[in-house]
Amino acid sequence: MQNQCAAPNCVSGKCDAQPLFRFPHDPERSKKWVEKCQSQDLTDRPAEQLYRYYRLCGKHFEPSLMDTECQSTVLKEDAVPTIFDVPSKPQSGQTKDSEVETKGRKKVKKSQAETAKEDVQMGSEQDEYKEYLRSLFEVLLLLGEQSIPPPGPAHPKEEGLGSSNFQALLEYRMNCGDEVLKKRYDVNKESCSSEQLNQLIEACEKCIRSKLVEEVKQNGFFSLLTDDLVKISGGWFLPVFLRYVDQSNCQQEKFAGFLSFEGHGDALAERLLSEMTEGWGLDMEQCRGQAHSCSATHFSQIKAFASKLLEKFPRAVLTLRATQTMNVSLANSMSSSGVQLVMSTFKKIESFFSQSTLLQQEFEHAISIFYPDKEEKANELKEICQSGWTRRDDAFDVAVEILEALLLCVDSVHDNEDMRWSDQVTHDALEISKALADFEFIMALIVLKNVLTLTRAFGKNVQGSATDAHFAAVSLKAVLHSLKEVSDNIDVYHEFWSDEAVNLATAMEIPVKVPRSFLRKHQAESGVIRLESYYKEHLSVPVVNHIFREMTDIFSEDHLKALRCLFLVPAVIEQHKSTEPEEESVQVFNSDIPNAGTLSAELHCWWVKWSKKGKGETLPSSLHETLQLADVKFFPNMLAVLRLIGILPTLALQDGGHVAYKRFRMFMENTPDTFKSKSLALLNINYDVGFDLDSLVEVYVKTHPDREEES
Repeated sequence: MQNQCAAPNCVSGKCDAQPLFRFPHDPERSKKWVEKCQSQDLTDRPAEQLYRYYRLCGKHFEPSLMDTECQSTVLKEDAVPTIFDVPSKPQSGQTKDSEVETKGRKKVKKSQAETAKEDVQMGSEQDEYKEYLRSLFEVLLLLGEQSIPPPGPAHPKEEGLGSSNFQALLEYRMNCGDEVLKKRYDVNKESCSSEQLNQLIEACEKCIRSKLVEEVKQNGFFSLLTDDLVKISGGWFLPVFLRYVDQSNCQQEKFAGFLSFEGHGDALAERLLSEMTEGWGLDMEQCRGQAHSCSATHFSQIKAFASKLLEKFPRAVLTLRATQTMNVSLANSMSSSGVQLVMSTFKKIESFFSQSTLLQQEFEHAISIFYPDKEEKANELKEICQSGWTRRDDAFDVAVEILEALLLCVDSVHDNEDMRWSDQVTHDALEISKALADFEFIMALIVLKNVLTLTRAFGKNVQGSATDAHFAAVSLKAVLHSLKEVSDNIDVYHEFWSDEAVNLATAMEIPVKVPRSFLRKHQAESGVIRLESYYKEHLSVPVVNHIFREMTDIFSEDHLKALRCLFLVPAVIEQHKSTEPEEESVQVFNSDIPNAGTLSAELHCWWVKWSKKGKGETLPSSLHETLQLADVKFFPNMLAVLRLIGILPTLALQDGGHVAYKRFRMFMENTPDTFKSKSLALLNINYDVGFDLDSLVEVYVKTHPDREEES
């Protein structure tokens, strides 16, 4: 590579910071560049050599051919240099030869040949340095693609970068003949320091995020999604995802990185928004939806952030997130100690039985014991418990049905009479057993089961097919009416729930009592604490109120109108062809469609087109299938509305659409805490983003110019 322009008489250099562009790798395009340059030195050189060692600066290209919005300036495809009339006149006060002032204040002139020789030598050193960086980035990206932490030890008993995965792969490259790495190692006695490795990873983070944000900008509107807070290097961070519809009308969801979550209230919310807009470059004016998955611990802070986002950008409608079932999401966000005991125990149960098929078999045997005369019911429960039942909409109903069998199973594993289980497994079984045998767990489970039964069908529909989601959007009032009726008659309902919990606890020989933690805090204040009044005030009332409030907040009128726009899916139109199209719902997007004036006529044409189903014709039944229709481009307003529905976080993506979220979960679960970093996570999760090594090198050199000088 050259660090100077190959064009004859071009004076661009360090004093004139022009971007440099490689000669094309394609021989035909490379030949065109050489012809335009009119340089005899380049005429006979092969395209491969030109590609590796020669550059042209930005002065020789029309500004329209350069994209300057990325981290490093890049040329557009098929760009050809056309400007070669740059004067090479010396500036006033300078001679044609370079002048160097010595200590004795005598000026010693260097000839143009000597100056050119020094420039070539300096360019050669810089080229070597950049080739060295390319080698480092290639190794780093390879490890990221394979989900191998670069700082991780190559050998379990060794620590430090000298024995890391990254260093081991560098040594392998040197052994295979990488001369640039070898030379670097011979001079510095190391090919890459620990500090430099972190800087390389950070450079990758900048490039990836820049590319993702640029892609989002090019595709218009997007939605902002966050996951539960994670702890990295002792600090709390908020994972951020972006959902948009790309140029091929496919829904995409990408991991954009972490935001530091230090602080409280409005100051925290303002800082988070500032980081996304100023730090990341997101245009929040284009944000049309937001969804947040969070536990009760940080619920109030996340709600404050969501409110601030909605206040500043009213079009960013608060919605549900499709990666978690609605009932589980509602339960996770409740602060009641009993509810949190249930949810944390669910996580332990899922982790416990995923360790071994033998544990699952033990559980299924326990189910058979409790359903000896109901083989069909037992088989149904066994099948449910084989596939993540704790994450289902009916998880609380299932838990009540298998609770006794579950307690029998974990007690048996803990007893370990036949010495089949390890100490860790028996310890985990004991922890689960203690939770299941706590009356607070029983009472909270019964309350959740009965209250969330009212929202279960709605939640399943709204996250289901287009037809189901459209139906759910018009059925919310009935759900809210049922919740209000329960709230108004909470004394009666709580009495029923309390009786059910006491009966179940009695059957399982579990003591019925108020939580010990509450007794310890309040016994001195009042004499006798009534069991029924405690659980009503601290469990039943808060749970009902929380669910009603959350359902009202999440499913606002604008959100429901957007969901009702699913009537534009042809299969839904076919079912409702006897009715009129819901133009009022579509008008929620009036300011975001190409031509609101023609909306009514275009909607009518769309409705007529799909309401007349041909014999044997199968109509598109999902949003994804509708977006892929060839005819949709002839209905620009309909296409715009369908794309806007496509970014709603409530709706599940087509198969494979949640791959970024799955990679994120895998990274957080499988990467040891020592090797977790926000930069490494972004590299690992977005390894398929399509990297340009030259861009990575340029970003690194610009960010750490001191490194180049040290080299």
